[in-house]
Amino acid sequence: MKPLPELMSFVEGMPEPHILFDTQYRILAANAAYRRQFSPDRSVVGRTCYEVSHRFNTPCDQAGESCPLVRSRESGQRERVLHLHHTSKGEEYVNIELVPLLDASGQQAFYVEKMEPLRVGQEQSVAQGLIGRSPAFMDMLSLVARVAPSQATVLLLGESGTGKELVARAVHEASQRAAKALVPVDCSSLPENLFESELFGHERGAFTGANTARGGLVEAASGGTLFLDEVGDIPLTMQVKLLRLLETGTYRRVGSTEQRHADIRVVSATHRDLDQMVAQGKFREDLYYRLSTFPIHLPALRERRDDVSLLCTALLARVAPQRKLSFSASALQLLQAQNYPGNVRELRNLLERSALLCDGNTLEASHVMQALQSGRRSSTAMAASTQPTPLSSSTLSLPSPGITHMPQTHSDPTPVATPGALNSAALAALRSMVLSHTGSRAELAMQLGISERSLYRKLKALQLA
Repeated sequence: MKPLPELMSFVEGMPEPHILFDTQYRILAANAAYRRQFSPDRSVVGRTCYEVSHRFNTPCDQAGESCPLVRSRESGQRERVLHLHHTSKGEEYVNIELVPLLDASGQQAFYVEKMEPLRVGQEQSVAQGLIGRSPAFMDMLSLVARVAPSQATVLLLGESGTGKELVARAVHEASQRAAKALVPVDCSSLPENLFESELFGHERGAFTGANTARGGLVEAASGGTLFLDEVGDIPLTMQVKLLRLLETGTYRRVGSTEQRHADIRVVSATHRDLDQMVAQGKFREDLYYRLSTFPIHLPALRERRDDVSLLCTALLARVAPQRKLSFSASALQLLQAQNYPGNVRELRNLLERSALLCDGNTLEASHVMQALQSGRRSSTAMAASTQPTPLSSSTLSLPSPGITHMPQTHSDPTPVATPGALNSAALAALRSMVLSHTGSRAELAMQLGISERSLYRKLKALQLA
């Protein structure tokens, strides 16, 4: 069944990238905007949408992606998803909106797909660490894409080091306020007696030392976005003043009776459990509901292990920009095996230490091991900050001296690892080092930062002793 010429003409006339395809994923028409952005050097008509967009040999849903066509068949209506597409500029995050077209019998016969790149520069994202393709990451980014164009307040929830400020910037840059300022407020660093003045500004003579009138951070964010970082640390006495700002859109400078209007969008973030704080009377319930119109959970790095190799490549270029460093396979295995209680921030620090320990152009597992051991906190400190690691071939790593287990996620109920357990990645890395080492065992033990006795036990486990 061929589409009407009028439908083909309609698609061609759209200013945004559009394609028309059939139930077998074959592209029947692609307008100039699509050809220019996604396939400038080759015709796309007659090819499948998944091959053009993703270089896949099978439909998206069979390759682990969310397929809007399949979802539309199930729901019977238009669907929106976020995909990572190949474009003339490389891979970019793209918002897809698919509309099914029905035939005379009411069955889906064709589909019109609109593509709109997420307005967060891919180059900037990669440089700063906001990068990934794992399901957890893509789910989070799809929520960013949905809420960014609105005026809704956004609450970012996640552990320290998960990139909450980067996501707040992504929300801002994909919004209608992107041309104006994003003003961050570090709520945890503002003392209670200065919080109101910093946020709302003050008039001359409002307090000792106020020699001139000064606008606050709310005024600096006018027309843009106010990012309240670590909002769970705001003192109770100040929470009511913030609530008034959110409810009425107005505020007063300290020492003034003049009511001012705030043209801002509020994005907040915290690593704290605000539900628990509300139950304990440490956070106002009404403020919580004002801030959490659209909550977004930021996954911990251990929840998106598939992104570690992508992050390693991007972050290494940032921490060692003057060097052309690459990773050995065993080094990447070892990096992917870690739990990273400090998340992306910890990974960045680990890569910087590893690069400083490497004299060549390839980061080996030995460099990563040495960096791991030099950066490990004591077992007591580790235990105080996180739970023990489960016995798993994908999460256990080579223990450092004095550490019998690695951290696990708080929600993982699996048994605790036995002391000295090794995972497959660490075993492979150690085996590679032993087989390539030409010196004495004492030198190898010194290189690893462990005793010869500990080395012997590990070699025995590898059947290399």
